[in-house]
Formats: sequence, structure tokens, C-alpha cells
Amino acid sequence: MLFTQYYLDCLSHASYLIGDETTGRAVVVDPRRDVDEYVRDAAAAGMTIELVIETHFHADFLSGHLELAAATGAQIAFSSVASPEFAHRPLADGERISLGEVVLEARHTPGHTPESLSIVVWEHADDPVPYGVLTGDTLFIGDVGRPDLLASIGFTKEELAQQLYVSVRDKLMVLPDATKVFPAHGAGSACGKNLSTETVSTIGEQRRTNYAVQPMTMEAFVDVVTEGQPAAPGYFVYDAILNRQDRDLLDEDASVVPMDLATVDAAVAGGALLVDTRDNTDFAAGHLIGAVNVGLDGRYAEYAGSVVAPDRQVVLVVEPGQEEEARIRLARIGFDHVVGYLADPLATMAANPDRVERASRLTAGELADVLAAGVAVQLVDVRNPGELADGTIDGAVSMPMADLPRRIDELDPTRPTVVFCAGGYRSSVAASLLRSEGFADVSDLLGGFTAWVATPATV
Repeated sequence: MLFTQYYLDCLSHASYLIGDETTGRAVVVDPRRDVDEYVRDAAAAGMTIELVIETHFHADFLSGHLELAAATGAQIAFSSVASPEFAHRPLADGERISLGEVVLEARHTPGHTPESLSIVVWEHADDPVPYGVLTGDTLFIGDVGRPDLLASIGFTKEELAQQLYVSVRDKLMVLPDATKVFPAHGAGSACGKNLSTETVSTIGEQRRTNYAVQPMTMEAFVDVVTEGQPAAPGYFVYDAILNRQDRDLLDEDASVVPMDLATVDAAVAGGALLVDTRDNTDFAAGHLIGAVNVGLDGRYAEYAGSVVAPDRQVVLVVEPGQEEEARIRLARIGFDHVVGYLADPLATMAANPDRVERASRLTAGELADVLAAGVAVQLVDVRNPGELADGTIDGAVSMPMADLPRRIDELDPTRPTVVFCAGGYRSSVAASLLRSEGFADVSDLLGGFTAWVATPATV
């Protein structure tokens, strides 16, 4: 058996290539949108990709089922409960797919979404213990999928949590302890709240360590899995809907157009947003006025998807040679409106100093001094609800980064504002967004809340 896990750190996303070495028949599960790697690896192993299985309608990325089907001629498969708007193979609960010696079994495991399914993998049809189970967003390492996303329109989070309780216990935890667990996401994903950094486990290990599969009533389970979930990024509903549709395919070979400042200005005047993907330290040292900082070194696509509308055009500011990566990572969440990038940004800014501003950043000690002086600072905590258990700064408004764009009107643009997160990445995104929306005096906290609690002057 050929079994390959592909893990995409920037989206905490795992996809899989499974093949039978005796027949050369292969399946890909939950592919990302840029699919060339699967095609190349299958060809190198002498495999033909016959089927693309989606465990559910993903909300956090745009799946590559259409791209992979176009590239290979493979069928697309979903749970028989799903109703995508394109030709597909419906998989019944318990249906088996034989690749030769390798056998897959589809198990309906609703709860994260109504159409969620898991795939049990046998290396040989008569093996007493399955090799593994691909759990999608139903069971994670250390957690279960959240049941409250708006992707599940038509169901309440309580109804889905009840389904999840049954699915996990009756469909997954009945598997032998030695069965390996391969989820669709790891730590950092907003599809759960307590995901491990590990990308593979076993049923036995999850039975021992996963809080969500411990003995408890359904009512207790509903309470524990719905409490403290992170705010869902704004693009989640967009992707969940788009993943159902027959949409345009990604052109992996397309190039990003270099633009001079005058061309950038024309695009911005036409409604484009200037997204600066440089490190937040470099951004703070100098950037074009109006730019929003979403660093390529962090969860770039996720936070870009929180501050940029899906249909809005984007002009990139990138380090030399990173323009293609920045475009592809946006395309992975279905944002296909990158119209170009600013050519030679440092030279452009040096030649146009009147178009450049610095970003105010405060150390924890400096912020403590400002607060002690009685300045009426508007403190904005952009961490997720689960992070607030560690405390916050007195007087801060909780406004998770994913919620900030739709809640900006709750803030006063005339007051001095300080934004903070856990370490400083999200606060730079948030502070730059507020500046672009007309807030005149905005700073972010260097080192975030972590630096605040570690500084003696603040406690």
C-alpha cells in the first residue's frame, strides 16, 4: 500500500494519497486546490488516481476536487447525504471501495457538518485491524470537530453536537486501539479548539487522552464541545458554499503582474486593497499609507480571509520572489482576485517618502506607563475566547480578530487605541486594518499579552 500524508502548515491542513501497489489504483482524500503534487507523486509511483473523496464541505479552504478531477479524469465522491452542484459519486454509509488488496470503507460521521464522513483503510481486505481511519473534521488529535460553524446552515450547534457525540462513539471509537487516526487538520485550525501539533495518533491513544471521548453524557458533551470555540474567520461561509459549486479552476501556472506605483494607485482607487505581506517589524518600520499587514510568515491566508472580502481585488506588497507564493496561498481559500504586486517596494517607498508611514508599537512597559498616566486608551484584545482564560488587560474589549471587520463600528476612531493578541502577529493585522479604516492613533503591543504578563511593571 502507498499511503502519503500531505500537511500544509499555513492552513493546518492534511490531505492523503492512498494507492494499491498491486493494481496501481489510487484515491486522494481532501486535496488542497493546487493539485500538481498529488499528480506528480502518483505518476512517480505508477499510480492512477481514480477517485477524489471529500470528507465534507470544507469551510477553511477551497478543496481541489474539481482541479484533480480535471487533471486526472477521476470521479469525485461525497457522502450520499451531500448535494454538490456537480457530477459526483455518492458514498453510502458502510460502502466499501476496493482498490485491489487495499480496501476503503465510508462511514457517515455527521456532527461537524451534516454530510461529514470518515474513511477506514484496510491494507488487506482480511486484516483483523484496519491500518487507519481518515477522520476528516470529525475526530482530531486531542479534540473533535466544532459543531457550530455557519457552514451547517439549517442545523443548530446543539443538534450537530448531538450527532457528533453519536458519530465519535458509535462509528470511530469502536475501532481497534491500534488503528491509526489521520485527521484533516492539526493545531492552529479554527475547526476546533484543542488540536494537537501531532498529525497522526491511534484510536487507543485518543481513548486515553482526548477530553472529548471520555465517558460523559450527551448533554455534558454538547456543553464541553460548544464552549470556548474560536471565532470563525469571515471567509468560512464563502468557502463552504463555494465547495458545493461548479466553480472556476485554479491556474497554477498563472503569474502575478508587477505594477509601478501609479498603476497600484489606480487599482486602489478602483477598490483594490493593498496587502503588505512582509514581517510585521519591517511593516512597522515603513509602509505605504493604507496598506494592511498580513505577514506571509504566519497564518496568512486565514487572516487575509478575515480582513479582505472574497470578491475584492488585491494588490500585494511582498519580499522579492514571494509574489507567487502569496497568490497561491490566497487561491487556496478561493481568493482569486490578486491583480498584481508592487515592483521594488523599498525603492518605491524611498522615492516617495510622503506616501510612507511608520506603525506605532508599544512595549509592555510603555503601555503600563501610558495607562498609569491616566490616558483614556481604547484597549482591544483580538485573541479568541478560549485564550481569555489566561486573563486580559484590565479594561480591554474582547474582539477576536475574525470578528473585528464586522465590529469596527463598536470602536471609537477618535480615541488612542492599543491592540494586542498573544504574541504580536494578529495585533499587527488588526492595527493596520484600523488605520486603513481611518483610526488616527493606533498602536499594537509588542510581544502581545505574553509580554504583558512577563513584564514586572504590568503586574
